[in-house]
Amino acid sequence: MPVYHHLGELPSKRHKIYRQPNGELYSEELMGNMGFVGPSSLLYHVRRPTAVRALRTVKELKWEQARREPLRHRHFRTKQLTHRGDAFADRIPLLFNHDVSMSLVRPTAGTTDFYRNAQGDEVVYVSQGAGVLESPFGRIPFEGGDYLVIPRGILHRYQFSEAEQVLLVIESAGYIRTPKRYRNEYGQLTESSPYSERDIRLPQNLETHDEKGEFKLIVKKESTLTEMVLAYHPFDVIGWDGHYFPWALSIHSFEPRVGRFHLPPPTHQTFEGDGFVICSFCPRPFDFDPEAVPAPYTHSNVMSDEVLYYANSEFMSRKGIEYGSITLHPDGLAHGPQPGRTEASIGQKQTDELAVMMDTFRGLEVSRAAVETEDRDYYLSWLES
Repeated sequence: MPVYHHLGELPSKRHKIYRQPNGELYSEELMGNMGFVGPSSLLYHVRRPTAVRALRTVKELKWEQARREPLRHRHFRTKQLTHRGDAFADRIPLLFNHDVSMSLVRPTAGTTDFYRNAQGDEVVYVSQGAGVLESPFGRIPFEGGDYLVIPRGILHRYQFSEAEQVLLVIESAGYIRTPKRYRNEYGQLTESSPYSERDIRLPQNLETHDEKGEFKLIVKKESTLTEMVLAYHPFDVIGWDGHYFPWALSIHSFEPRVGRFHLPPPTHQTFEGDGFVICSFCPRPFDFDPEAVPAPYTHSNVMSDEVLYYANSEFMSRKGIEYGSITLHPDGLAHGPQPGRTEASIGQKQTDELAVMMDTFRGLEVSRAAVETEDRDYYLSWLES
């Protein structure tokens, strides 16, 4: 994240003596990725964040791959996944490879325990619900349609303000960032970017808790959840600054591009990671040339698997999908509008579709949980009726 941000009270220089009113030193912590050369922030704690009273293994996360089946286009109806539970421990894996994974979770309540993903960055798409993301960096209110970007290693928890929550979780082995082509050489988002720094919501309302006790932190590492009992409340930061922190962007703040004729999917790119990209398909006018065909042309995903999560039930080139559907169009097969969709798009003025797309540059595995919701005849939907 190229934006510099700071909250709270800070010393005039880094790594200098900085004392509390009682004379004790504040505990300075550097948090960042790629050792000491990547994006980072400096946090000043009232107590040492290293004090741990106890620990235990809570759960091994099993990413169960479904048995291999013939290559085909696939459709999963995630509304059939009725399992509910904890926002961190009960995520249902759907698709994954060594670079990225996609999971779904329907939390039953806010999280009292704290959480840290120590093996990947997260982009959490709030498909339904609202609340506040809390971290030592401050608070970020969120609602349906928000992307929550939580870099690896950042401790956090959720406070939900609505009864129903549906979270689509994309976890990345690499650093999730704004697309390079949207940034100038100084890191600023350019005028041609579909969103600007003004659209990005940063942590605010820093609250400092100086509390001693037993505070449970769940850490994910090597696909295992470990519970650590901290000796002090982890939200004891008096001030921080830097470029490494959680942030939010609403899908409704993404400015879709429209052309005289159809523009390809990279036009909708929102984030990039190592080995994949994330795109946002938003309500927009259709192509405006009288001879334009608004529906996309048939294309082959050479060296790419295409995944679409349908955040509402409308999509101009698809039929038979519903809210919560996920389609997987793998490398090696051509795909495009289903019969009738191209003709139906001609002359239409706009679309109200809303979808999150993940394109991966390595093949994806399908989980057993995803297969349980599969519309197994989806690959036949391109046959003429």
